[in-house]
Amino acid sequence: MSKRIAILGSTGSIGTQTLEVISQHPDQFEVEVLTANNNIDLLIEQARLFRPNVVVISNSCHYDQLKEALKDEPVKVYAGREALQQVVEMSTIDIVVTAMVGYSGLIPTCNAIKAGKHIALANKETMVVAGEIINRLAIENRVNIYPVDSEHSAIFQCLVGEFNNEIEKIYLTASGGPFRGYTMEQLTHVTKVDALKHPNWDMGAKITIDSASLMNKGFEVIEAKWLFGLKPEQIDVIVHPQSIIHSLVQFRDGSMKAQMGLPDMKLPIQYALNFPERLPSEFKRFSFLDYPKLTFEQPNTKNFRNLALAFEALNQGGNMPCILNAANEVVVQAFLNEKISFLQMPEIIEQTMEKATFIKNPNLDDYIQTDKETRIFTSALIKNRAIQKIKTEN
Repeated sequence: MSKRIAILGSTGSIGTQTLEVISQHPDQFEVEVLTANNNIDLLIEQARLFRPNVVVISNSCHYDQLKEALKDEPVKVYAGREALQQVVEMSTIDIVVTAMVGYSGLIPTCNAIKAGKHIALANKETMVVAGEIINRLAIENRVNIYPVDSEHSAIFQCLVGEFNNEIEKIYLTASGGPFRGYTMEQLTHVTKVDALKHPNWDMGAKITIDSASLMNKGFEVIEAKWLFGLKPEQIDVIVHPQSIIHSLVQFRDGSMKAQMGLPDMKLPIQYALNFPERLPSEFKRFSFLDYPKLTFEQPNTKNFRNLALAFEALNQGGNMPCILNAANEVVVQAFLNEKISFLQMPEIIEQTMEKATFIKNPNLDDYIQTDKETRIFTSALIKNRAIQKIKTEN
């Protein structure tokens, strides 16, 4: 029987690539649920092509248009945040692909796990914010979490057959982003357009900015702790500009395993959807002759402060990673709106981490409140900076 897939965030980068994988293997997968936030035109197109049982548009303002567009299709249409959070509980779903961006994926993922749905996890912020709770729910409900991020998928693949062997260390590889090697002076002049030009990966705007600032790698460090049961000192980051080695595992005997391939998110998506079986694919194959040199270097955490802030949040624990994530979402949006500069993002995040209320042993309600309060505080910092700038200019 084919696996029935729900895709949360089907119009984003991961969501659209997941649908590409499904279209290549119609005998293996079928689309049960599609959800989107605002991109109604693409959601309509996807619904007509894949004919899911249900579609959900989070922004209720688009409900009437969506309903009218799909009136001749055998598709149920719902709208609103509550509908999104509830749809994952449907008995006809086998796997939920969490491809939403940011904190918004937390509650739907929790609900899906409680309903016994296996998770193909592309929403790293869920584990960053509440990894301990997600792991506990997964154990309680006997749910598997299959990582979709290329780095965590690489670690996961390297660990197949090795689960009884102790991990000494893992290395998460990073491309270094578009500003690798930049001086602080150069970073003061980078623009939104510059930051959205990732050298190797095709991703959404928010994740692309996170990659440019190395916050994306910081989030992956925190996520790795929870996915693989590691201590902070067991996780390292190495810059690998070619993005061919997607990550490595070092075992206690000193041997290392790496997962390699061309940068293509469809491969880890397909692996997560059909684990443990590898399906055939038409993905472009890697050739060593095309990459005669694979290089590695240390990340510059002085110029790219976000990575260091992520390690600080990981070491402090509690709700600090939640604070880190909320502050980052606010500053990234402000940067995309050209209200702050590239280097002001880590400055504001660090100020927020210093001032926000720390909770050592938070529950889910604490995380929800922390997220809300952090966004308010960070937004106020940005507004105050803007006021001070105007006063200075005048």
